[in-house]
Amino acid sequence: MRSLTLSLVLRPWVRSTRASGLVLAMPALLLLSALFVLPVLILLSRSFLEPQAGFQNYAELLGSASYRTILLNTFIVSTTVTLVTLAIGFPVAWLLAVVPRVWGLLIFAVILLSMWTNLLTRTFAWMILLQSTGVINRALMALGLIQAPLALTNNLIGITIGMTYIMFPFVILPLYATMKAMDPDVLRAASLCGASRLQCFLHVFLPSCASGIVAGCLMVFVMSLGYFVTPVLLGGPAYMMLAELIVQLIQSMLNWGLGAAAAFILFAVTLGLYALQIRLFDPLAGSRKG
Repeated sequence: MRSLTLSLVLRPWVRSTRASGLVLAMPALLLLSALFVLPVLILLSRSFLEPQAGFQNYAELLGSASYRTILLNTFIVSTTVTLVTLAIGFPVAWLLAVVPRVWGLLIFAVILLSMWTNLLTRTFAWMILLQSTGVINRALMALGLIQAPLALTNNLIGITIGMTYIMFPFVILPLYATMKAMDPDVLRAASLCGASRLQCFLHVFLPSCASGIVAGCLMVFVMSLGYFVTPVLLGGPAYMMLAELIVQLIQSMLNWGLGAAAAFILFAVTLGLYALQIRLFDPLAGSRKG
């Protein structure tokens, strides 16, 4: 009875707060509509209307072997970068969650400084490191591990290495937030119940990190799909990705219809992945319950 009375008292206040929030957010929503939604609609219309109305742009993209190879390269690189980034980022996020605060701040500073450094600078640095006469090949040859320089640039290996390094922080941050919010008593309880360390990790720790894993992987995968600078500089023309194809179609060939269709394929994939994430792990579920 008391809870019902409290609910009836709070309900008008909650409605008033939501209305105030909507009014305050309205300028940002209008700006977003003008700068994002409207261009996307224009892009979608051009993909169907140029050079003539129909699905010919999508049919050409999916029917051409060259375009299919570029699409395949894009998804292979994005998937590989996501998996490698997760494999490297998971232990780093765990380390950040368990080390003393001073050490955590120091590691965070290194990660953030790396992320804030100019993208072109980082990519050119990798070009110097990975080239035939670069530090990595020289070190491997000096150690006797290889006899001739490895081909680490102008291929998918170079793209994957460079993009993994750049995407590294984007998987650590959501993982760290998830691990930091975890209640250590849950792990202690599992251990007291007789679970081994491996069982605690597989059946308690890892499922608790699922939302952070999905959020980090989704962010890295989607960003990798549309990455431009690093694939162009480290991959070369033989390993073109979709973002570079869009630039060439629109800037060099002035084929707006085909370029818009390629861009909208990226957009549709992103929307699909986001819908999947919402279906599996709704990030606002907790706030709505509160």
